[in-house]
Amino acid sequence: MKMEATEFLCLHLIFLWHLAFGAHDVYIVAIEGEPVVNYNGGIEGFTATAVDPLEEMDITSEAVTSYALHLERKHDELLDSLLEVGTYKKLYSYHHLINGFAVHMSPLQAEALRRAPGVKYVEKDMKVRKLTTHTPQFLGLPTGVWPTGGGFDRAGEDIVIGLVDSGIYPKHPSFSTNHNTESYEPLPRYKGKCEIDPGTRKSFCNGKIIGAQHFAKAAIAAGAFNPAIDFASPLDGDGHGSHTAAIAAGNNGVPVRMHGHEFGKASGMAPRARIAVYKVLYRLFGGYVSDVVAAIDQAVRDGVDVLNLSVGPNSPPTATRTTFLNPFDAALLSAVKAGVFVVQAAGNGGPFPKTLVSFSPWIMTVAAAVDDRRYKNHLTLGNGQILPGLGLSPATHGNKSFNLVSASDVLLGSSVVKYNPLDCQKPELLNKKLVEGNILLCGYSFNFISGTASISKVSDTAKSLGAAGFIVAVENNYPGTKFDPVPVSVPGILITDVSKTKELIDYYNCSTKRDWAGRPVRFEATGSIANGLAPTLYNSAPQVALFSSRGPGVKDFSFQDADVLKPDILAPGNLIWAAWAPNGTDEANYVGEGFAMISGTSMAAPHIAGIAALIKQKNPKWSPAAIKSALMTTATMLDKGGRPIRAQQYAGEEIMTLVRATPFDYGSGAVNPKAALEPGLILDAAHEDYISFLCSIPGIDHHEISNITGSSCNTTKTHPSDLNTPSITISHLEGTQTVKRMLTNVADEIETYTITTRMPPEIALEVSPQAMTVLSGASRELTVTLTVRSVTGTYSFGEILMKGDRGHQVRIPVVAMGFNR
Repeated sequence: MKMEATEFLCLHLIFLWHLAFGAHDVYIVAIEGEPVVNYNGGIEGFTATAVDPLEEMDITSEAVTSYALHLERKHDELLDSLLEVGTYKKLYSYHHLINGFAVHMSPLQAEALRRAPGVKYVEKDMKVRKLTTHTPQFLGLPTGVWPTGGGFDRAGEDIVIGLVDSGIYPKHPSFSTNHNTESYEPLPRYKGKCEIDPGTRKSFCNGKIIGAQHFAKAAIAAGAFNPAIDFASPLDGDGHGSHTAAIAAGNNGVPVRMHGHEFGKASGMAPRARIAVYKVLYRLFGGYVSDVVAAIDQAVRDGVDVLNLSVGPNSPPTATRTTFLNPFDAALLSAVKAGVFVVQAAGNGGPFPKTLVSFSPWIMTVAAAVDDRRYKNHLTLGNGQILPGLGLSPATHGNKSFNLVSASDVLLGSSVVKYNPLDCQKPELLNKKLVEGNILLCGYSFNFISGTASISKVSDTAKSLGAAGFIVAVENNYPGTKFDPVPVSVPGILITDVSKTKELIDYYNCSTKRDWAGRPVRFEATGSIANGLAPTLYNSAPQVALFSSRGPGVKDFSFQDADVLKPDILAPGNLIWAAWAPNGTDEANYVGEGFAMISGTSMAAPHIAGIAALIKQKNPKWSPAAIKSALMTTATMLDKGGRPIRAQQYAGEEIMTLVRATPFDYGSGAVNPKAALEPGLILDAAHEDYISFLCSIPGIDHHEISNITGSSCNTTKTHPSDLNTPSITISHLEGTQTVKRMLTNVADEIETYTITTRMPPEIALEVSPQAMTVLSGASRELTVTLTVRSVTGTYSFGEILMKGDRGHQVRIPVVAMGFNR
């Protein structure tokens, strides 16, 4: 049958439509120029009122609206200048966290955009499993804890968390008062002030951020402070302070977007809590104890409820005084006396013993855990080998294989002398014609560890040279180096196993054809990089992170063991997504970004600070010791799979292995927020108890205690282990020793507890009574007796477990080392 002309025309138009639109995909494009959150004015001649980074972000303000419209016009102009109108469709313009847009277009159009000046990256959209980042879910807060306080929009209400850190980036959406939350009413009981930025004359506070001050007099006096880069204000020039503040009390449900991908939604542990900033850390030199002590003092005077310290001394004090009486810990003792709950990071000196930088029993010392979310990736070589690695990136295009080209084979000129070109930090040193369309193979130089090299710069190099992807291969062991996945916009992978790097290099060398002078003639090695964007969840979590500092705690600079269990508790501290200061320099891979995924006990501490705020909200009259007890006695020693928690450790030649964790790795165990809200029994302690503890330390100068604390020692003879803490530690047990613990029922009803013990056979552990009934609000004493049966020269680890008939469980870890009399 003959086709009518109009019918033919319609079919032809349908064919053209499918040609133009049917094969299209959605791409996310980022372009040069600051988004609203970073904008400081003066970009591309734009003359509207600049958005002040120190002012509360008001997305309806004239300045924000004008600049957002300016960015959107730029997006449209770029698309119209490169692509034919009608062959693409712009879906969204992004103004606030990234400067870019989402567009439905063909792969050829995407390639044209990718090559255009001013385009930072073009990424094909993909499905990513929605995850919060990620520890609130891992810890059970949304379902088990927040509902008891009125939901996430009430969790931590009117509790003030003070952060002694590197400041804050107040324009970040994690600290915005416009993020799906009711306005914050004034909190008259908090007396802190909000500094005015000297450059903009704007306040740092917005209701969520309730106080902001900086302390640098000691740094200035030492000649270390540079106002041009350190900011003589609470503004975070490092990134660390914004990160810790967001973990503790950042807004709930903030999208984490980077390189065109969303990595879940971030939330603080207590998303409704207020933030008080006390800046003491600076970009280049860290900080000084004098400034830290001044900040602690000010925070206590201002009226914070919880104080988070992701800072600490570099080592135990060199003076003769005990670790517990250095100015830092003495100031914190005063804070606790004033009713402030103090949280401090344990330190990042692990996995070696006696590396803690947090010493005192009045401080909650937090170790870092690896949670259940891991980012893995792999490289598939042309010979069929599959090499595991780290690569938080998309897969190579079409999941196809591409030729591998080593940076050493594509060098330009003689600039090798000045730079190390093999770490791919400078694209101008490499031959673009040879790299383009191939996977660039780079080395991991010492510059990554001690210099400015970063995986992010390798990604930029690969993108600027038109590479299909990149590989960074570690050829030498760097003891103590922690390798983390880094979000990048182009396919990339870091091979951290030196033996796998050797396999890769052997394959490359065998496959690359060279002339008589060793110059490459043909690159025949091939490979493909898998998609590393989606995390895998494991039941073998939590684990104690390799870097987390370990006990035993020490009582003086001679590193004699203390009769105090440290750390106290374990909380997530590995690969934690949270807010970042775009001008922060602490992590080279996140310069200019609004979020960062970093690790450290610095990240673990604010988890506990936020959870403590939730406990304080529910029990406003509880002392710091009571809150600490609730957290410790309800902690778990089991991972999500019901197995004993394990600790990352070295097993010769820096090879990581897993061993069963001990209290010197994790204290009482991993935090259990839901149980901590209802602990049943608590072990309380007051300021005079801590003074008695200090006075009981053998060889201590009582006059020094009086000078530093203002309190005198009485004549009562005690032992450090007599302090009423939710743990028992005796570092030098001879014969038999008896200690007592006073437990108070904080539940609403009477409860009867049966008491059992567990201890290795070399130490006998007995308790009296073996059952007790405790009225609501009443206290009962527990007598604990430890006896040496045999001397092993090592510590023994046990526990006292109290099970109540109304469901409460209270666990007290017991640590002792036996000696002959």
